[in-house]
Amino acid sequence: MRRKLAAGNWKMNGLSAQLDQLDALTAAHPDPAVDLMICPPATLVGAAAAQVGNKPLMIGGQDCHPAASGAHTGDVSAEMLVDAGAKAVILGHSERREDHGESDELIRQKARAAHEAGLITVICVGESLEQREASNTLDIIGGQLAASIPDNSTGANLVVAYEPIWAIGTGKIPTLDQIGEVHDFIRARLERRFGAGVGRSTRLLYGGSVKPGNAAEIFAVSNVDGALVGGASLKAADFTGIIAALEASA
Repeated sequence: MRRKLAAGNWKMNGLSAQLDQLDALTAAHPDPAVDLMICPPATLVGAAAAQVGNKPLMIGGQDCHPAASGAHTGDVSAEMLVDAGAKAVILGHSERREDHGESDELIRQKARAAHEAGLITVICVGESLEQREASNTLDIIGGQLAASIPDNSTGANLVVAYEPIWAIGTGKIPTLDQIGEVHDFIRARLERRFGAGVGRSTRLLYGGSVKPGNAAEIFAVSNVDGALVGGASLKAADFTGIIAALEASA
């Protein structure tokens, strides 16, 4: 059975004072029935990992460079994240793809490096509103899956997050049928490429305006193994409702 996962992406939010939300989260879920992850900004990864300690909350990064070290001013390597205490890293988020022009091939290289360093990768895929309206969603997702996911992926080190770009932070979400169609498609593509073992053990997350009020119905959709949550993960009180809905679906 795939253990479900609630992952929070703080994006470019959070100062040291916000680390108390991690204490509130672990206090509310001392023995969670699902895996929990928070990905704070790079400046807080080390402090967050130290604060969490051995409690059941993974800390992850939001990006990494494909090289282990070198003349790459401002970048962070997968080894640096591991050294800081991270267990995972988000790669290929649409905001990285758009703001920094990241290609599928670059994301593939980053993911390969992250896997070699021992990190779980949460690789994001998703279509724009224009692509959705042109009925190109599955073609776009298929291309991103093929080009962004490295060959050294396993069910233990790979998580795929479907985040329709037009639903991120907008309050809009696809219909449940649309979410199910994409998640079923991703599962089938992973099984076809990697075989049933990897394909069926890889966790698939949905992301895009997930809130406590809509989480339960989303988690009831076929092949949705959890969520990648943005704004609602910044406060433990908000994220807790989503975690509770996921635990109820487990």
